[in-house]
Amino acid sequence: MSNFPKKMLAAILVKQKSQLLIDEISLPTKLSVGQVLVKIFYTSICGSQLGEIDGNKGSDPYIPHLLGHEASGKVIAIGTGVKTVHPGNHVVLHWMPGIGIQADPPVYSWKNEPLNAGLVTTFNEYAIVSENRLTNIPKDFDLTLATLFGCAVTTGLGIVNNSANIKIGESVVVFGAGGVGLNTIQGAAMVSADPIIAVDLYYHKLDFARQFGATHVVNSIKENPINTISDILPKGADIIIENTGNFKVIEAAYSLVSSTGKVILVGVPEVNSKISIYTLPLHFGKKIVGTKGGECLPHIDIPRYIHLFNNGKLELKKLITDQFSLLDINVAIDKMRKGNIKGRCLIRMDHE
Repeated sequence: MSNFPKKMLAAILVKQKSQLLIDEISLPTKLSVGQVLVKIFYTSICGSQLGEIDGNKGSDPYIPHLLGHEASGKVIAIGTGVKTVHPGNHVVLHWMPGIGIQADPPVYSWKNEPLNAGLVTTFNEYAIVSENRLTNIPKDFDLTLATLFGCAVTTGLGIVNNSANIKIGESVVVFGAGGVGLNTIQGAAMVSADPIIAVDLYYHKLDFARQFGATHVVNSIKENPINTISDILPKGADIIIENTGNFKVIEAAYSLVSSTGKVILVGVPEVNSKISIYTLPLHFGKKIVGTKGGECLPHIDIPRYIHLFNNGKLELKKLITDQFSLLDINVAIDKMRKGNIKGRCLIRMDHE
């Protein structure tokens, strides 16, 4: 194929707890069944990638490999059997499966050795993606904003609709006001939850959370969140959404939810961390459950959210607070670790 690139820049995870290596890698020469070649324009960095770099789930047997699961791009070529997208389509790349074929992961080449990748990676100028990790969007839709549909928006709103099933007037506490947390707060406000309490380590993130619907904010360094939240909600919260994966925060969330309330676990704890809870309340109505991407269905949810945005009912532009080039991705990661990124951080590919 004349338009099939042979090489590209990519950010490679070569060692856990280390910076990503930016280097040139080679693409396969053809697509397999169900695979799609996409030119990436923007990707974001999710907390999941920080966890992968840090090895939160233990030793990584796939190193070296590519990362990223939230992006916008343009379809360049399609493999045999692909029917839902076509060359020239603008698409969202997402980690939750949608419609279409689940293809084999691509195998790139780096220094003449195989380089692993999953069904979708986005810290690279081009990506060979499984068809079911792509959703078409209108060509006139802003590709910077479309990136957010890969994870932050679909997960956050999916938690509200599916995992928590928040009702009008229910009280909600959100631990962690990052990209997913902000959209959970926004979604809770859209369904008229009240109060909506945001908890984070940083005042600038909490001030930002107010812009998305938080009615109360708690700085967990400056005050005891258990005491503060208990004062606001003496009978406990109806819904608590835990984004940090910190086992102490999970235990606090369980203690703060009402006797018939629900704790939704979004963040993933480190591999050897354990929580300690008194389980008797689980027999009488209290719930603690995990969520996978807010149980979203990208091919259904993304068109709905585009409709909401176009009608002024969903805030997306404010969410993007920082942009970096692919060459500066480690700078962006460092700023995220230090809490210096207020909203969602985008990485642009800067294609010539």
